[in-house]
Amino acid sequence: MTNSSVIVTGGAGFIGSNLVEALSKDNSVIVLDNLHTGSRDNISGPEKSGVKFLKKDAKNIGEIKDRVSCIYHLGFYSASPMYRENPHLVAEVIDGMISVLELARKNDCPVVFSSTSSIYNGIKPPHREDVIPGVTDYYTEGRIEAERLSELYYKLYGMNVSAMRFFSVYGFHEDAKHGYANLATQFMKAMIKKEQPVIYGDGTQRRDFVFVTDVVDAVLNASKSKGFEVYNVGSGVNYSLNDLVDKINNLLGSSISAKYIEMPVKNYVMETLADTTKASRKLGFKAKVDLDSGLRTLARYYGVK
Repeated sequence: MTNSSVIVTGGAGFIGSNLVEALSKDNSVIVLDNLHTGSRDNISGPEKSGVKFLKKDAKNIGEIKDRVSCIYHLGFYSASPMYRENPHLVAEVIDGMISVLELARKNDCPVVFSSTSSIYNGIKPPHREDVIPGVTDYYTEGRIEAERLSELYYKLYGMNVSAMRFFSVYGFHEDAKHGYANLATQFMKAMIKKEQPVIYGDGTQRRDFVFVTDVVDAVLNASKSKGFEVYNVGSGVNYSLNDLVDKINNLLGSSISAKYIEMPVKNYVMETLADTTKASRKLGFKAKVDLDSGLRTLARYYGVK
């Protein structure tokens, strides 16, 4: 145990709580979370083992006076519909990012934060980190600005900051996200209950699904990255939503059809597919859990024998 702490913003949320479990084995961990889509149940085990929880927004991170060795900033409002309902969340993203970068600058420590594959909306896959993103929605504008601010802090202060462009992450601890959970998890939970999964459009849209344990590995590796870098965190393989329904039916031994409804979203992301060359070369990252294995693990997690 060191005499400094690592901070995980959004640490009681889906990805954050999985990261906290991994970090808490060898680190003193402070979790900041406003519990918007998180739950302390997600970190009940780590809290018993000494993880410190603070119910705060990321923008209040400067109130922490401990010595800090790394900040993992996952405490973002995490779904596009939230921003359509309240565009001012873009300002919250910027405020939180600056607060994180300022504390990291004072502690001379690295930052790893969650960006998004939605930045590639409208760009032909496979998606590479060096493309120039278009203007598509509020959610991606917030993450693009977070990336630009991080590059600015690198240029001004030589800080080490890694922007992790997460693709379609699914796995343990998504229950508190409710309707904002990944489609793999939403479909699995619905179909276990013999309910029809809901698909916007015709189900031909494709996603690069990546299991949360693989994401945690990438994030931990990125804490040692130098300079400012952007990394794709995906599996490098994608599947249609119709494929996803078929795989879950095969796994459960069911024959539940999807419920298709008219696409209600403007600028919907039709396909994501990560080019993982850079993450493989610089982080040694390669997803270990394929979709079939991940769905089996998820089914067991939800009580399917």
